[in-house]
Formats: sequence, C-alpha cells, structure tokens
Amino acid sequence: MLTASAKSAKEVAAEKAATSPQEALRQRLLAELQEKDPGVALTDLQVAMAQHPSLTKYCASIARSLGRAAVAKYDGASRRAQAWSRPVCDTAFATGVASVG
Repeated sequence: MLTASAKSAKEVAAEKAATSPQEALRQRLLAELQEKDPGVALTDLQVAMAQHPSLTKYCASIARSLGRAAVAKYDGASRRAQAWSRPVCDTAFATGVASVG
C-alpha cells in the first residue's frame, strides 16, 4: 500500500534528472551567466565539453538554455544577448536567443 509520503515514479525520475551531470552543469552555467556574463558561461561550456565528452550530446540543449537566459538577463534585449554568441555547440546559443524574441 502506498502512503501519502511515497513518491511517484515521475517524481523519482524528476529528482534523478535534477541531479544528473548535465543538469548540474546547466544549473552552474546559468548561475554563472547571471553573476558574470554569457561569454563566461559559453567559454566554460566549451571547456566542459572538452573535459567531459560524454556530455556533448547535451551541449546544444544547454547552450539554448543559456541563450534564453541571456535574453532574460538583458530584459528581453535579444540583440544584446546575441552579441555574446559564439560557435559553441554550433548555433544553439543563437537559437535559444531567437526562440525568445
């Protein structure tokens, strides 16, 4: 019998995803983007991909998240956010910026 405190499979899966290496990297880079600037976060993303090749399949997703966060940081100024774009994970950062605007 399940109790009210028992977690559903969906809740357990969400918790695992939140603590996965790619999510930890995403959260660290998003925080860095807010504290510093998108350029620093993108450089660190590039370094992380070189150091941990197993995370490269998540690179585009993380870069898109950074693009959306950059637009939010600059109060919707897509052009200002786009100025930080660089060829990390192809054009994923630019795609993230464009998806907001």
